[in-house]
Amino acid sequence: MMTVNEVSKLTGVSIRALQYYDKIGLLRPTGYTESGYRLYDDTALETLQQILLFRELEFPLKEIKEIISRPDFDRKKALEQQIKLLTMKKERLENLISFAREIQIKGVMTMDFSVFDTKKLDEYAMQAKEQWGKTVEYKEFEQKSAGRSKEEEKAVAKKFMQIFADFGNLKDSAPESDAVQQQVKGLQDYITQHYYQCSDEILYSLGQMYACDGEFTENIDRAGGEGTAKFVTEAIRIYCAK
Repeated sequence: MMTVNEVSKLTGVSIRALQYYDKIGLLRPTGYTESGYRLYDDTALETLQQILLFRELEFPLKEIKEIISRPDFDRKKALEQQIKLLTMKKERLENLISFAREIQIKGVMTMDFSVFDTKKLDEYAMQAKEQWGKTVEYKEFEQKSAGRSKEEEKAVAKKFMQIFADFGNLKDSAPESDAVQQQVKGLQDYITQHYYQCSDEILYSLGQMYACDGEFTENIDRAGGEGTAKFVTEAIRIYCAK
């Protein structure tokens, strides 16, 4: 665990900014010292990294909070977007440096203003924002989670992962079996009850995401054992095809 002062020195984020992040619910401390000072663990630092990288996408803090709070937030997908944007910015800066050196060497101004064009950067940033934009489902999730405490949120998330652990115990059964299909229905009902209205269409999309070898796959396999994510995806496919 690190104090707020240590986190500030490590990351370059001011103590005042970290206090503000806590105030608006963007980055809550993991705990507090007996004197009331904020403490942060590795998970909180990973979240802070995500926040800072999204800032490079020029997302407002309010939007970042909405994005990283989403139940379907995929850190790997977000990181891919952030890497691409940073690469584009790097290329643009290199072009600007070359342009400035050319003026320095020639000693005259050139009328080429193309290096100042940020259209591609702006378009990509906009596409990224649209991908993470608010959906009807997210708004519903926002409403349902608004009244829950941090402890209640943890309990909901823990029970959600227990559903996948139970799927892991069913892997020896056929995905079309009654027991497995009943487990799929339980998953759908749980998402509807605690997150947002989970239609068959949304459930199918989630199922495809579970087996895409990203963070979802890792977490589900961690809960139910290797191969659980693919098993759940197949069970959901059969359920939604009925």
